[in-house]
Amino acid sequence: MHDREASIATHWRGRVPGALLALFAVAWLVLGYAPRYRQDWLLENVLVLVAIPVLVWSHRRMPLGNGLCLGLFVFGLLHEVGAHYTYSEVPYDAWLQSLLGWSPNEAFGFGRNHYDRLIHFAYGLLVTPVAMHFIEARARPTGAWRWLLPVAFISSHSALYELIEGVAAALFGGELGMAYLGTQGDVWDAHHDMALAMAGSAISASWLLWRRRVA
Repeated sequence: MHDREASIATHWRGRVPGALLALFAVAWLVLGYAPRYRQDWLLENVLVLVAIPVLVWSHRRMPLGNGLCLGLFVFGLLHEVGAHYTYSEVPYDAWLQSLLGWSPNEAFGFGRNHYDRLIHFAYGLLVTPVAMHFIEARARPTGAWRWLLPVAFISSHSALYELIEGVAAALFGGELGMAYLGTQGDVWDAHHDMALAMAGSAISASWLLWRRRVA
C-alpha cells in the first residue's frame, strides 16, 4: 500500500512542473494578445523568452521541487500582468476597490503606482529559493554563506536588471523608454527597487534556513 501511494505521489510530482509551464504558456498568450503597449510588452518579455528555455534545460539536470516551480510560476504570472498593462499602469487599486471596497492608495497615501515595487519584492521572495537550490547543488556553502550567497545572487541580478533598464531607456528614448524604465518621476526608483528585492530575498533565505533548523 505504501509503495503504491509513494508511486502515485512521485507520478504527480513529475507532472506538476509541466502543468505549471503549460498554465504559464496559456497566461502568456492571453496577456500578450492585446497588451496596452506592444513594444513595451516585447521588451518586458525578452528575458522571459531567455529564462524559460534555460529553466527547462536545467530542470532536466537538477529538477526543481513543486514548491520552487510554483514560486516561479507566481512570479512569472505577476510579471506578465505588469507587462500587459506596463508596470506603472496596472490597475490594482481599482481591482481591490471593486473586490474588497478598499483602496491601498487612499489607506497608505500612495502618490504613485506601486505595482513595480511589488514585483521587485516578489522577485527576491519567490526566486531566492530557486537560487539557493542551484547554489547548494553546485557550491555547497556552509555556515553563513548558505544565507549570504543566495541573497547576494538575487541582489546582483536586481542591480543588473536596473542597469539593463537604464541602457534600454537611453537607447529607445521617448515614450517607449520611459514606459520600460517606469520611474514615475522618482529619482530614487532604482534604489528602491533594488532594496525591495534584497529585502524579499533576505526574508526568504532567513525563513528557509530557520525551517531547516526546526525540521
